[in-house]
Amino acid sequence: MPIVQVRELVKDYHMGDVTVNVLRGLNLGFDEGDFVALMGPSGSGKSTLMNILGCLDRPTSGQYYLRGQDVSRMSDDALSEVRCTYLGFIFQAYNLLPQYTVVENIELPLVYQGITLDATTTARCVALAEMVGLGERLDHRPLQLSGGQQQRVAIARSLVNDPQLVLADEPTGNLDSRTSDEIMMMLSNLNKTGKTIIMVTHENDIAAWARRVVRLRDGRVESDERNDTKTILTPAG
Repeated sequence: MPIVQVRELVKDYHMGDVTVNVLRGLNLGFDEGDFVALMGPSGSGKSTLMNILGCLDRPTSGQYYLRGQDVSRMSDDALSEVRCTYLGFIFQAYNLLPQYTVVENIELPLVYQGITLDATTTARCVALAEMVGLGERLDHRPLQLSGGQQQRVAIARSLVNDPQLVLADEPTGNLDSRTSDEIMMMLSNLNKTGKTIIMVTHENDIAAWARRVVRLRDGRVESDERNDTKTILTPAG
């Protein structure tokens, strides 16, 4: 069974007397352990789909199954629980709190879950910071970090609740090409440990890191191809 499946997914937005059909009966499934890039022109529906997969928005009709559960029918409180427990988020703008240190930013999802912070949780956050190469910057704040380092914090934060699904929205959109390669290598290695990753990107060279590329157009699947048989990418030396 796919970890994620959407069936006949429809999302409409109403602007006065005008109805905008963003997703038009979308059918897609994503297997556990896959690494999928979602692509498409502006207005294709990829960001709307990500918001629904992230339980940040609801479909107008259709179903969204996460591990066999139809989350599209859940209450707001249940959706919040799903976000905290099963999902990890990586954003283009990093979304770090400037007054918090690296470790404190990584801890945030645990705070939102109401988990009491102690030596064990701190040790886990330090270990995640070390995993993404920030072991010597634990007490630094976002403004003391480069864009690539801030995105590393965001990746560590997305993993603190050991999510089943990581959603990355343009994770390299604000980074130069060399730093982008470093971040994509990190996500690729994360995927090799078994994490399922769904990533929105508009760049073909970034999508090439994924195992599968799904292109949307006008709220429908335009193409769905595997990258598995192609050459594995490594950053330019």
